[in-house]
Amino acid sequence: MVTTSSVDRASAGDVPEEDRWPGLAGPPHSPLRARIAAALFRRAVRPLDVRVTFPDGTVLGAGGPESPEMRILRPQAFFHRLGADAKIGFGESYMAGDWTASDLAEVLTPFAERMATLVPPVLQKFRRIAERTQPPSEENTLEGARANIHRHYDLSNDLFATFLDRSMTYSSALFGPGDDLTAAQHRKIDSVLDYAGVRDGSEVLEIGTGWGELAIRAAARGARVTSLTISEEQRALATERIAAAGFSDRVDVKLCDYRESSGQYDAVVSVEMIEAVGASYWPAFYETIGERLRPGGRFGLQAITMDHDRMLASSRAYTWIHKYIFPGGIIPSVRSIEEGVKANTRLKLAGMREFGQDYARTLRLWRERFLHRWADIAGFGFDDVFRRMWEFYLAYSEAGFRSGYLKVHQFGYEATSE
Repeated sequence: MVTTSSVDRASAGDVPEEDRWPGLAGPPHSPLRARIAAALFRRAVRPLDVRVTFPDGTVLGAGGPESPEMRILRPQAFFHRLGADAKIGFGESYMAGDWTASDLAEVLTPFAERMATLVPPVLQKFRRIAERTQPPSEENTLEGARANIHRHYDLSNDLFATFLDRSMTYSSALFGPGDDLTAAQHRKIDSVLDYAGVRDGSEVLEIGTGWGELAIRAAARGARVTSLTISEEQRALATERIAAAGFSDRVDVKLCDYRESSGQYDAVVSVEMIEAVGASYWPAFYETIGERLRPGGRFGLQAITMDHDRMLASSRAYTWIHKYIFPGGIIPSVRSIEEGVKANTRLKLAGMREFGQDYARTLRLWRERFLHRWADIAGFGFDDVFRRMWEFYLAYSEAGFRSGYLKVHQFGYEATSE
């Protein structure tokens, strides 16, 4: 288990570089907002199974001595960041070293469990009026989608190779008895391919290549695969990996947006790409899938999901995840997927499974590998602020799945001629 935060290992004088991390070196200054944030934070943590400690010895929270501990190192900076924008400031304060934790995912899980009620209902109406919305520059137009994907997936193939397993699969695994991470990733891929009916002779369209493992396993079944990506880094490495596996004659990786695709296929598969589509473009995404499938064809989809009411409440919000990790993204609900497919295609739902706790386990393994291999990652040019940012991202996501706030589903659809 990961039990030590990276902030504990950072020097007291570790200050984010302004040119690399604009606005992080010094917190915003708003005494009134900071006082309001402090009052709301104290109210929010009062019932949580955590211990929140301050330099003056103050302890908040309902947790006992064995509960996970959140240590506020710089209270003034922490509350000023929280007051400026809680949805961004909480994560930024971790990046800046204002607070740390005995185990980051353990601390964040109780917050995730009460996500819907952390802000009092009477104040939530004002929050919706005042909160920042996603900027137009991150809209998933053809050009915007490429820019958004570039900011995350084109960071460095070497970076991802340090913490992913040898299959280079960057989505939830599906664990069976005795599985290591690679076996669990293969189990996940195979289940998606099964939902899509991929077999010898199938012509398959993959939307979202990743680093090529799904295409390789589909080709190993005897299928011919056209795989689409808008990440140049991913396309380059996926092409290398597919060639090394001996399937260059069966797999064609194209630098192509799904909206620019053509042709018809026996199967379409997409694993955790829909989260990057954007709600405004979900109809186009579903329509494309329907158009690409031949009559009798099948669609295998894996998607991170959240409850429908939470999706609606957060659909326009601009959060820390948008600013630093996945610009332009939105996580769908099962209901939105089912309604969107029904409204925009002739596909019929044939199967579904949920395995959110497997994602929590996957993320824990990634976080352990990321921290264990940090010396290698730092050698690629990433600094300590980046380490804390990614540690927070992985732990924050793990907490979401552990708490049930987030889930992951696989869907199997069949094309009808009706």
